[in-house]
Amino acid sequence: MQVFRGFHHAALAPACALTIGNFDGVHRGHQAMLALLRNEAQHRGLPATVLTFEPHPRDYFAALSGKPELAPSRIATLRDKLSELERCGVDQVVILPFDQALASLSPEAFIQQVLVDGLHARYVLVGDDFRFGAKRVGDYAMLDAAGEACGFDVARMLSYEVHGVRVSSSVVREALTAGDMARVATLLGRPYTVSGHVVHGAKLGRSLDCRTLNVRFGHDKPATSGIFVVRTHGLAEQALDGVASLGVRPTVEDAGRVLLEVHCFDWPAELGVEGGYGKIVRVELLHKLRDEARYDGLDALQAAIHKDIADAKAFFQAQHRQTSRDRI
Repeated sequence: MQVFRGFHHAALAPACALTIGNFDGVHRGHQAMLALLRNEAQHRGLPATVLTFEPHPRDYFAALSGKPELAPSRIATLRDKLSELERCGVDQVVILPFDQALASLSPEAFIQQVLVDGLHARYVLVGDDFRFGAKRVGDYAMLDAAGEACGFDVARMLSYEVHGVRVSSSVVREALTAGDMARVATLLGRPYTVSGHVVHGAKLGRSLDCRTLNVRFGHDKPATSGIFVVRTHGLAEQALDGVASLGVRPTVEDAGRVLLEVHCFDWPAELGVEGGYGKIVRVELLHKLRDEARYDGLDALQAAIHKDIADAKAFFQAQHRQTSRDRI
């Protein structure tokens, strides 16, 4: 999959089948749309292309109004979004900066400058709630009419439901906020995952008898936080069970940085003490144990960490027993 910042690139395909959206989380509704896009693209001999935006348009408008609290929490980092888009068979992703210039484009200008002149779209697939252009006045009927005039096909996909509930990024955020990771997995079609490079931290875990590997979330407003039972991929041939904290670490830091700190129960001996740094890991958050908390000193923090480890191991043991019963 090729990723482009903007559409002024010689390597960008001369024509494409396109869908447009933020795709935060790449949930099952997104996956259904991308499957349809890929099918239509193959029939037309065109690359399946996603147009997305960074920052999220609602981030931009929240900052513009001086009300950052109106910005949506982020389900996935850009890295994880791109990874899932690639897994869904997308050929090209074009990331446009959502700024004043883009926000002020009329619907007609957006169609001409972005869809026609910029991306050379021959087929455009949108969701049933798609709006575009300044003040979101553009709608499906306007896009469909423009397609006839400009020579590209337009299609609309109706909402995707799971157990009678329309799957959307908002519904996924609600489940993440509630810490219902089983429901999140149902909505995503996979466990909720955070990935990234393992970076150096303060090495505090060593003094607490709980070594951790650190992954930056890359956004200051994650859709979930707390202490989780996790499974980590990318350090050894087999995934490693563990426990993790996702949040701002209120007991040991006031910087407000969002960090995923993972403690693996069984550290691969072949990695050595420093062997995890720089590796790209993928951490599945399987079950939420509790919210983040501030403790009165490191002794209290250490006691809480060791209880979390015991609770996480109990979760895996219960899961193993259930799996064994299911096999009988």
